[in-house]
Amino acid sequence: MVAMMQLAHTALAELTTPALLLDSTVLERNCDAMSRRAARHGVALRPHLKTSKSADVARLATRGHSGAITVSTIAEADYFARHGFDDLTYAVGISAGKVDALHRIQRMHGARLTLLADRVEAVQAVAARARALGARFKVLIEVDTGGGRGGVAPDDEHALLALAAEVQRSGALTLAGVLTHAGHSYHANGLAAIRAIAEAERAGAVRAAECLRAGGFEVDVVSVGATPTAVCAERLDGVTEMRPGVYTFFDLDQAARGICGIEDIALSVLATVIGHNPRSRRVLIDAGALALSKDESGAEFRDGLGFGLVCHAGNTRPLPGLRVAELHQEHGLIACDGDGAGHTPEALQEELQALFEALPIGGRVRILPHHACMTAAPYDRYHVVRGAGTQVHAVWGKARGWHAAGPDA
Repeated sequence: MVAMMQLAHTALAELTTPALLLDSTVLERNCDAMSRRAARHGVALRPHLKTSKSADVARLATRGHSGAITVSTIAEADYFARHGFDDLTYAVGISAGKVDALHRIQRMHGARLTLLADRVEAVQAVAARARALGARFKVLIEVDTGGGRGGVAPDDEHALLALAAEVQRSGALTLAGVLTHAGHSYHANGLAAIRAIAEAERAGAVRAAECLRAGGFEVDVVSVGATPTAVCAERLDGVTEMRPGVYTFFDLDQAARGICGIEDIALSVLATVIGHNPRSRRVLIDAGALALSKDESGAEFRDGLGFGLVCHAGNTRPLPGLRVAELHQEHGLIACDGDGAGHTPEALQEELQALFEALPIGGRVRILPHHACMTAAPYDRYHVVRGAGTQVHAVWGKARGWHAAGPDA
């Protein structure tokens, strides 16, 4: 803790790189915008914290709301419960092998964990383990509204009622409602297409809930999620909550499809220029595949992004024509757009000289990532800045990995 307090008064030039930077001004703006969106639709906001894995971010994202959150790993559930968040939806299909750890989290921290299931066999196995431990959990039935990942079809009455009946007879589980995630909205081309998916997501979740209610089951929760659909949804009638996640930080993937602007990206990676290679026309930095991730999701809708856009250390305005063109485990290689194609030898030399002068060895750059969730995951802390500037004003811790911390953590 002392080390983190000391880092809070550090200039960016003094940080060991690669380092994860978070602009709290942009973060707060993004959180406030989503909060207003939820209020406008009359639904609860249960943000998915798998993006940030940070209690400090969670406090901003839940400000003005109940404090309920969504997580995707036991490590996240444990971490957030330790930090006082006591209403958590574990939004990954449950397996019996995780029940012991989740029960310990509930028992030790007073948290309430809601689980997710889409198969009778999973419900049976989880219920058996929960009964053996004397544990109780609420359960949401996962509904597939087009993503094709997990869940039962919203009009599959037989599967929905069989799952609900299995939960009801389990003796250890209670049906809370239904949950869906329109992950395929990340591949939709254009805002009109995303709006159509948002409506299908809403309608499918509501249809599944109505089916269960008609079968005599109580359904309190109708939960939808995904940042693109949360931003673009025109109506959320019949929905009780939404669970967007990456909106807190945004990234190039969201910007490429028009969900946000470059100016809305709160997350970046600070890197040091460690070499110039005139033969390959590359600038080397010390942020590679592990520091940036190899996700190129934004390239589905926009060219010229490489593995991330390059900015000066003091801001997040992309430098024209520069991108991270290649990644190795601990090396990133920055190049100019087009790599000088069609230029004369003299023009090539001038361009190369200008590149090396703009990014001198020992200098610092910020890289805007394609996918904020993937980029942030390996780091153990955020160096928090405010807008343009080169001073760290806070250091925020975060969870990482998949497993719960030890009892003394």
